[in-house]
Amino acid sequence: MIQHLSGDFETVEYSNNGFILLYDNTENEDYPMHWHNALEIIMPLVNSFSVTVGSETYNLKERELIIIPPGELHSMSAPGNGQRIIFQCDSAVLNDFPAMRPIASVFSDITVIDSHSEERIKTAAKKTLLEIYDEYSEKSELAEIKIYLKLVSMFINIYESRADVKRSQLGCTTEKLDEYSERFGTVQSYIEKNYMYDINLDKIASVAGYSKYHFSRIFRQYFGVSFSEYINRIRINAAQKLLLDPSVPITEVALNSGFTNIASFNRVFKEFKHCTPSEFKKFYKTTD
Repeated sequence: MIQHLSGDFETVEYSNNGFILLYDNTENEDYPMHWHNALEIIMPLVNSFSVTVGSETYNLKERELIIIPPGELHSMSAPGNGQRIIFQCDSAVLNDFPAMRPIASVFSDITVIDSHSEERIKTAAKKTLLEIYDEYSEKSELAEIKIYLKLVSMFINIYESRADVKRSQLGCTTEKLDEYSERFGTVQSYIEKNYMYDINLDKIASVAGYSKYHFSRIFRQYFGVSFSEYINRIRINAAQKLLLDPSVPITEVALNSGFTNIASFNRVFKEFKHCTPSEFKKFYKTTD
């Protein structure tokens, strides 16, 4: 395992041109606020572990875990002694595979598996991470592909558990939920291709095949956020990537991400990332 902390941007170097890194961490040092392009999963094995993402702090007990999406500012506070698994995965192997889109919310949002989670999911998640730990330690020829399959299986289990909750919240049948999933899948694809343009409620409702009033209500129930919050999240994620290029001015980043003025861009960016675009830009430092 090779890992460097360069200021506030953490560079992750995967061994042997792979895409996975696992750290059996027993150090009692804290990690200051930083971010990286890798997906990260943390699970304490001995003693608790505190993880802060943005302005929210999660106090993980033994065998609880958190999935941190790429690009999220986070810090970690270790107790005087303990052990935890810190797993990192190149996000490209997940995001660049179209078949993963239905379960993308599991690794694009902060996901916590703790005492409040369904027992089946808690058991499966910690079992999966321990199996990944064993596979990584053996370093066999097929280790990374086996780990990838286990990771995808865990994401599917979490997604299906969420679907059960969603079906209950919507008070609908499996068939009706499948209809919503298909229509909102079309909406997601449309937004991903057009987030840089003005997308009004009438237009996006027509894409889904609903009236704007029905669309707004079902969208919030289905995604747990309003349409405006959802599209802002997509735009901020796009802006975050553009901010990594030092040659692109912040005003241009705002316009290319779908914001009509710098004031609204700054406001929404700070709301989601808990820092201004200028401050975020400083977090990124190129490394040799």
